[in-house]
Amino acid sequence: MVKTGTSAGRAADQIVRALEGKIRTGQLVDGNPLPSERELMEEFSISRTVVREAVQMLSGKGLVETRPRFRPVVRKPGVDTAIETISGVVGHLLDQPGGVRNLFETRIMVEAALVRQAAKEATRDDISALKYALDENRMAINDSELFYLTDTQFHAVFFNISRNPVLPAVQRAYTTWLAPHWMRMPRLPDRNRRNYEAHKAIFEAILMRDPDAAEDALRAHLAQAWAQVRATFGEI
Repeated sequence: MVKTGTSAGRAADQIVRALEGKIRTGQLVDGNPLPSERELMEEFSISRTVVREAVQMLSGKGLVETRPRFRPVVRKPGVDTAIETISGVVGHLLDQPGGVRNLFETRIMVEAALVRQAAKEATRDDISALKYALDENRMAINDSELFYLTDTQFHAVFFNISRNPVLPAVQRAYTTWLAPHWMRMPRLPDRNRRNYEAHKAIFEAILMRDPDAAEDALRAHLAQAWAQVRATFGEI
């Protein structure tokens, strides 16, 4: 029970901690509606104002999904939820001078490690998935919109090969955060072809089980990609 006299903000903090604990332990089930405002008011002896502030805080943490005229729905936190929670902060950072460059450099570091791992550990199924993505990329060279999608799908395979459930979510976040800039890039078949050839070089190095060559090809590819970005937008 929240003590009488506790400020609305502090009372909301207590309710958030209590409800967060119930979500994490499964007492409040993922996908089910949160208890009604009246039920929460009675359970915790709090006002409607405190309930609404607590729900807003839970929504900010990604623990409930809110929609107008509907009861909030419980969302058990996962990697995607955690990343989505910081998206607003990342968006602000990308607007700062050098923000896009900084994010792109972290992508290079992550993917360099992933292609090295792929060269050493990729299974036959992984190689097949990578070859399929490469073939789709080649067939889309003359369709720039489709080429962008197949480009993204090719890189996504490296994040899946890791078998680490965090990394595919990271790749989706990179794609989402960088897409507003990448989608504005002029895309021509000649440029698409160069990018495809770079993808092919990465694939062939992985096929040869050569992690150094795979990393070199990946870094060369992304350096070329960044040069294309700078030629379009300047320093961002």
